[in-house]
Amino acid sequence: MQKPKSSKSYLQSLRCPACNSPLNHSNDGLTCKGEECRKIFPVKDDIPILINETRSVFAIDDFMSKRNTTFSLKKNKIKDFVLRLIPDVSENINAKQNYKKLTNLLLKQNSSPRVLIIGGSIMGKGMEVFMLNPAIDFVESDVSFGERTMLICDAHDLPFADQCFDGVIAQAVLEHVTDPYRCVDEIYRVLKTKGLVYAETPFLQQVHMGPYDFTRFTHLGHRRLFRKFDEIESGATCGPGMALAWAYQGFLQSFARSNALKKLIFIFASFTSFYLKYFDYYLIDKPGALDSASGIYFMGSKGDNLLSDQELIKLYKGAMQI
Repeated sequence: MQKPKSSKSYLQSLRCPACNSPLNHSNDGLTCKGEECRKIFPVKDDIPILINETRSVFAIDDFMSKRNTTFSLKKNKIKDFVLRLIPDVSENINAKQNYKKLTNLLLKQNSSPRVLIIGGSIMGKGMEVFMLNPAIDFVESDVSFGERTMLICDAHDLPFADQCFDGVIAQAVLEHVTDPYRCVDEIYRVLKTKGLVYAETPFLQQVHMGPYDFTRFTHLGHRRLFRKFDEIESGATCGPGMALAWAYQGFLQSFARSNALKKLIFIFASFTSFYLKYFDYYLIDKPGALDSASGIYFMGSKGDNLLSDQELIKLYKGAMQI
């Protein structure tokens, strides 16, 4: 799917990720206007590199030198072809319908909404129809270069003015940040009043993306992460069947000492467990699925009230009653 055209009107909303001051745009890059800051941020291949190095695990030079960060920049056509022949053990059950609902809510609030996608260097599961909507102006950011990357930035310090987005999406992102609470605070800051957030985050999944993998959330833990938001909908999006397939694959691979053997086990495990994900079409909305889901989601709007922990406990919808 082709990358949608962007008006680049968001450039006027860019701010210094270190002090949140406006930026001067020039051929050399972007310079902070803050008198005590004056940091200079480069542009690589027409993509601004807006990283606050004092609080990020990434350095600006990582991107200027085009080093691998969260994704490998080298494409292997043979490997990609082989992977397409191997059955996928993953299945995101609710993403498509969730994005359809999100689209309707966004367009109800604004006929031409601007949406920030965090981790947008690649297309997220179930986003195809959502991304094709010509009424929505997308800003696709990431900490890795990709065919869809418009802006390099760290979610801990989003380089945008306050209240400049109608929606923010963080799909399969918050497990890869060192401080998800700070990232969600940043999402809250850049959203307009009643702005919408949609996030999907793993619960029961093995480590992926190597050293850039830090956190998992239960359904209630995820709700607490978004405690400043009013809930529209939440639940499991990847079910227990997928969780079991991932665990089985991880169990077998834990015996391997070489990368070659791990790859062989990956192929064997995929062919012998891919069918488990289909049970999730039946299980996904069952109470027990929340207690053993592979991934969960939250859709909410920017509110004024903070959800207390006493109120949080009352929201438990799983099957493990005390």
